Amino acid sequence: MRNFLKSQLWPAIAILLTFTVITGVIYPVAVTAVAQVVFPGQANGSMVVVDGQTIGSSLIGQAFDDPKYFSGRPSAAGAGYDPTASGGSNLSSTSKALINAITVRVDAERKANGNAPVPIDLVTASASGLDPDISPAAADYQVARVAKARNITEDAVRALVAKHTSQPFLGFIGAATVRVLELNLDLDGLLK
Repeated sequence: MRNFLKSQLWPAIAILLTFTVITGVIYPVAVTAVAQVVFPGQANGSMVVVDGQTIGSSLIGQAFDDPKYFSGRPSAAGAGYDPTASGGSNLSSTSKALINAITVRVDAERKANGNAPVPIDLVTASASGLDPDISPAAADYQVARVAKARNITEDAVRALVAKHTSQPFLGFIGAATVRVLELNLDLDGLLK
């Protein structure tokens, strides 16, 4: 028994403790330290700060109900855009509850923006329920409403939409998206 403890058990425990310290303490601390130096904004949640006040994260959507703002995708995360309850509704495409929710959203979008076809991303939640971006089509759908509410030209609003539209990586990987939070802050003249 004593030989077993000395030759088998203690080396196994020593290896377990060594790798626990390396992978559970040293590696995470090193990666966090490098991230804080090399990518401090991203390492701290990609927070959007205006005049010293944190407005939100560029990675998490927010609800904008005022007609002078662009609205983002609906959220199925908790009570809405709750990062602690991230996730989709898990309703199937034939679910009566999902069909009713989309119907209500379509009606609300048409009431606010007119009877043009409603872009799908304005009436369906993403898998995470936290998407901060919308498609250029969804932004274009809202331009007239925002311009009217702010009493500015649609061309001025479209210029700001273009400014906050990110193109696909390498021109073909992914899709173009519009950053809603930054766009709304720029409309308010808060981005520098």
